[in-house]
Amino acid sequence: MGISARAGSHLLSGLPEPISTELFEKARVVQLAADKVLFLEGDPGDGCYRVEEGLLKVSFISSTGGERILAILGRGAVVGELAILDELPRSASVTAIRDSQLRFVSRQQFSLVAKSHPEIYRHITSLLAARLRDTNMAVAAASFLPLKGRVARALIDLADAFGENVGGKRILIRQKISQSDVAAMAGIARENVSRILNEWIREKLLSRVSGYYCLENKAALDKAAKL
Repeated sequence: MGISARAGSHLLSGLPEPISTELFEKARVVQLAADKVLFLEGDPGDGCYRVEEGLLKVSFISSTGGERILAILGRGAVVGELAILDELPRSASVTAIRDSQLRFVSRQQFSLVAKSHPEIYRHITSLLAARLRDTNMAVAAASFLPLKGRVARALIDLADAFGENVGGKRILIRQKISQSDVAAMAGIARENVSRILNEWIREKLLSRVSGYYCLENKAALDKAAKL
């Protein structure tokens, strides 16, 4: 997903309610403490998880320890579903940002539901196409946007996923995200993110409210994030 991060953007999160209920209502509940790993890139892909409470990050970890966040997922999002479809190992690592509660659906359970509801594959095909479009845009942004544009895009994606309009066109991101997380989303050094965020706070494009980022001028950040 490049630098984007959207709650509920994974393939199974938008299923029709009857199918979603059948798939997840009897799924095993999993508790995951903050900073604990759900699975690592290369682990066997034995099923998928839906986030009931909490916050997860999907990331790549380099051999030198560098991290690139592909997505930050909140309540209702599904993670790990690609392994159900292709039966290959996990394609990325997933870690809890805060204490989280998940529901786990095994590949076997998914197959049983799909036999009763084969239309699930048509739905997934449409969502895969939408994901590919998002990925194309994210690759272009990472290739052509300057540093400020990449940081702006990360903040806008977070606002789209977790934002709340608090009046006066101000958008509060209702998740506590660190500068390191923003840097890992944007694919740039934390020091650059710190400098850019502080500059925007001085210019009143951005503020920090009780530990939450608030977009004071989303239109200006939208402009900075355009290719």
